[in-house]
Amino acid sequence: MRVMTMRAVKVACVGALLILGGCSLFSGKAPSNPPAPLVEFTQSLKVHPAWTQSIGSASIFTFSPAVAGNSVYAAATDGTVVRIDAVTGAVAWKISAGSKLTGGVGTDGTTVAVAGDKGMLLAFDAEGKKRWQAQASSEILSAPAVGQGLVIVRSQDNRISAFDAETGERRWTVLRTLPTLTLRSAPGILVVPQATFLSLPGGRLSALNLTNGGPWWEMAIGDPRGTTELERVADASGMPVIVGRDVCAVAYQGRVGCFDAGSGNAHWVKPFSSDVGVGSDGHNVYAADERGAISAFTLDSGAVVWQNKQLANRVLTTPVVLGNAVVVGDFEGYIHFLSREDGALKARIRADSSAVLPNPVVAGSNVIFQTKAGTLIAIATE
Repeated sequence: MRVMTMRAVKVACVGALLILGGCSLFSGKAPSNPPAPLVEFTQSLKVHPAWTQSIGSASIFTFSPAVAGNSVYAAATDGTVVRIDAVTGAVAWKISAGSKLTGGVGTDGTTVAVAGDKGMLLAFDAEGKKRWQAQASSEILSAPAVGQGLVIVRSQDNRISAFDAETGERRWTVLRTLPTLTLRSAPGILVVPQATFLSLPGGRLSALNLTNGGPWWEMAIGDPRGTTELERVADASGMPVIVGRDVCAVAYQGRVGCFDAGSGNAHWVKPFSSDVGVGSDGHNVYAADERGAISAFTLDSGAVVWQNKQLANRVLTTPVVLGNAVVVGDFEGYIHFLSREDGALKARIRADSSAVLPNPVVAGSNVIFQTKAGTLIAIATE
């Protein structure tokens, strides 16, 4: 069995997953190989915290801040859910969901949804008042996707379920085959008019009809290969992104690529392995591989524009774009700013000493990261 160079992992098959014939491959936050030391460089970009808030620990789970209008929503495993002014950092409200949480937040600015313990789905209105709760078939690790009048979740048994955003009534459920081994991760769900795009175990990128959950199209971005089940793990990772008429995504031990959002036809694919998602600025697609190398690919053809390997084995987040910088966080709480043009390091700042969670967001002129210890930080550039 080969040594895996992603986040330190252990394999665990428990309870319901054994019944289902599946097993989750758990991802930790420490690198499995020695991380590259932080290189010295002359900072050419001024960055500073616009604001910070402490919201509570993520524990073993992955939480993602969400932006709607001028507000940022975030959650913690102890049940805390907050709404924060995206510009000033002032807390508009802070509530307890009444349950431990395993995933969140999803919002369209009207409905705020989080995943509770043992597959419970909780929905609140924009003022923090509880609207409804519903039960999924098993644990939910990904942030619920909210849009087009629906709240959509994927549970760990690979059921995708849509609930009415107003009432919590289940509208449809789709069951997908679960591979023997999967990453215990939180792949993203993206809702657009008429469709939802999902990253799925087994290296599949799937488009479903919002009306009834029927398949629109499906593409393989990670083809399972190898002689052992561990070598054959090829899960789609992170959040797919829509760029114009394309949807772009990446898989662990698979490929990165962009596909026609309407038909699923591949515009380009490249061998790649990542357990976080991709970012884009409308011209390039940015991805961080499992070894900590960050690559920029042209949106139209997938040609490599640049690659930076200075952050090797630092367990990087999904890259996001802020102004002229590509921004990633790492396992020690550092946030790195790289040039969009050539990938050179431009600035560095630290949120805290804990790992930065994989899915940062951009709100206006700030980029917002959440850490495992519970720091929510908005960073601005000058």
